[in-house]
Amino acid sequence: MAVWNPDNIKDVAESIGIASLNDDVLQALSSDIEYRLSQVLEEALKFMRHSKRMTLTTQDVAQALRVLDIEPLYGYESTRPLRFGEASIGPGQPLFYVEDEEMDFEKLINAPLPKVPREISLTAHWLAVEGVQPSIPQNPTPADSRNQDLVPKGPGANPTLAATSGSDNVSVKPLVKHVLSKELQLYFSNVCSAVLDENNDEYRAAALASIRTDPGLHQLVPYFVNFVAEKVTHNLKDLFVLTQTMQLTSALLENKHLYVEPYIGPIIPPVLTCLVGRHLGSSSDPLSHHPLRNIAAALLGSMCKKYAKSSHTLKPRLARTCLKHFLDPTKPLGSNYGGIIGLQAIGGTEVVRALILPNVKEYEGLLREPLEDEGSPKHAEAEAVLTALIGALQTLEDDALPRMNGVANGNGEGQRQRLEEKVGPLVAGRVLQMGRPQFVKALLNA
Repeated sequence: MAVWNPDNIKDVAESIGIASLNDDVLQALSSDIEYRLSQVLEEALKFMRHSKRMTLTTQDVAQALRVLDIEPLYGYESTRPLRFGEASIGPGQPLFYVEDEEMDFEKLINAPLPKVPREISLTAHWLAVEGVQPSIPQNPTPADSRNQDLVPKGPGANPTLAATSGSDNVSVKPLVKHVLSKELQLYFSNVCSAVLDENNDEYRAAALASIRTDPGLHQLVPYFVNFVAEKVTHNLKDLFVLTQTMQLTSALLENKHLYVEPYIGPIIPPVLTCLVGRHLGSSSDPLSHHPLRNIAAALLGSMCKKYAKSSHTLKPRLARTCLKHFLDPTKPLGSNYGGIIGLQAIGGTEVVRALILPNVKEYEGLLREPLEDEGSPKHAEAEAVLTALIGALQTLEDDALPRMNGVANGNGEGQRQRLEEKVGPLVAGRVLQMGRPQFVKALLNA
């Protein structure tokens, strides 16, 4: 015997236009309804027990319907208990309903009307005219501005004490005074002056050693980063200042006690400037800036090794920038040199094989003219670039040595032709002059 009354099913069927239903159909539908209700209640009881409650709520039923992928019950949750009334529609058939609050129309009609809201409007006024604030109602009065100046600023400030003090000579200290202790401020100023002291090597070395090993410099890291960026930006003609800022950056990165990873983004631009900058230094020696570029390349390589895993776009972005300066014919040879050594430092053999080797033959055309003219001021720079290019290609030999089974003859005419087709006649000639068959074979097999 079914618990669910089949007459309810018959009433619902008649309400949607089904006049008559077979008794077997009614029995099957009532059994299915009982099963579905028990399934919903079992899931709702699980939510109740997991919530450590002894009372089943409507929220438990709603969660059960969601779990069973059944359309939820629509409505709203009441913050107060609902009052149910009972009405009889026949013998033994009570009808329950929610009692609605009765409204007295007389009170509603006689209640005062709410105020009419103001119409939305926009007005424009001058905040200041040529630096002078006009005295209009929309702007703060001088008294308000004076009271605002008296409010203490910074962490730990107490506005109540300042308001009751009545002092007119309150000096607001910069925020840095509240963040850094006097000892750290003194340390920062002394280290910065020592790093840029060109006449005292011992003082400068001691400052860099302190930055490299001191464990208590966490608060000073952003200040050192800003110091490096500022000095590089305003001293592109001073190789000493640029070199010392790179040494300072290297010391920060070598300090195992500092968490420098959040500052890698601001550190990279000054390092790239020292690596691929167009005109660095003002010396007449065309190779005077190469040591600076070598330091910057080593810094990029160090950052890529340490932080490439946490920042997956670091190496691709740096490689793209260095490749652009390597292949751009409008850039000076110094920038080309920085691009080559930067690519080598960033990715080693993989980057040399993928980005440098395929472009050597095309690039050597830029070096041929200054190399042939020994009296040209660019001759020394072109030689340095060619040396850096061959140095980068030599990493392919170091990588290929464990895989070589024999030694190739590097003097064959056919092999020379293949090498020229691979890297161009200029680089091929220099490589063959070195007399290293393994190097030749590594280039041909790369």
